[in-house]
Amino acid sequence: MERREISGSNFDGGFNTLICQEDLNGEEQQVSMSNMIPSKHCRLVAVSLALLAAVLLLADISLGVHYNKLTDTYLTLYDTERISSKLIKLQDTYKTAIETMKGAKKELDSEMSRQTQTNWELEHQTKRSKDYEVQIDKIKKNIDAMRSHLPMINDGCKHCPPGWLLMNSVCYYFPFSDRDGIKSWKNARQYCQVHGGDLAVIDNKDKEKSIVEHLVNDQKTLRSLMGFWIGLRDLHEEGTWKWLDETVLVEGYWNDGEPNDINDEDCTAVYPRENFFKAWNDVECRVELKWICEKALTSTS
Repeated sequence: MERREISGSNFDGGFNTLICQEDLNGEEQQVSMSNMIPSKHCRLVAVSLALLAAVLLLADISLGVHYNKLTDTYLTLYDTERISSKLIKLQDTYKTAIETMKGAKKELDSEMSRQTQTNWELEHQTKRSKDYEVQIDKIKKNIDAMRSHLPMINDGCKHCPPGWLLMNSVCYYFPFSDRDGIKSWKNARQYCQVHGGDLAVIDNKDKEKSIVEHLVNDQKTLRSLMGFWIGLRDLHEEGTWKWLDETVLVEGYWNDGEPNDINDEDCTAVYPRENFFKAWNDVECRVELKWICEKALTSTS
């Protein structure tokens, strides 16, 4: 028996044609698959091929799935190892960063502590510097005051008794010393009279300015703000202020609200105030204060 491949009908197993030829009674006869029922043997072959193809397809699919699983497993294991390695490296880097940060924080805290002490010292030194500036300013003022007093002292040595100052062509005595104490207006006048003078008469702006500035320049007097008796009072007629020679006051240098005659204030005191136009207060004559004496120049031969 001889087999030949000829054109035939389509087959689901992937074959386009299938032709069976058999020798019947010694004769070759070509039978078309489309015109006759295939033989049992051909059907078995076709079924076998179809089953084989199906098995191969299933095997191919199974192998593909298994390959994919193996690939995924391999990749997963590979990725896991790689991630674990990177994670270990990151953990090491993190630990190193933490240690570095701790070290940096410790250095920062130490530096902040030093900076705080530096700020304290700077504040202290700044305060000292300001104190020095204040002291220097005071010293300069004292020097200026002493320079302004030099002519008074020099001329006072020629025209005034010891301890008296020459100002405005008059000798003045200022009892700045503690040993002079304080006195009532009446006792202060007696002191001046005993020393050949009387309480000061301040009857013009130049006298007022020079006397008050002299009081202001005395730091002890300035700190205490104590008043100094002068020869002005309204003892005989309230509100009519007169000098010791009975001359009526023309221009006064009263502080704001003064004179107010509280508790029968009939005598006048001058105070060390920067604004010499507001340096006078009326005070009870029995109150004890400092005082200012004046007397005429001593003639020189």
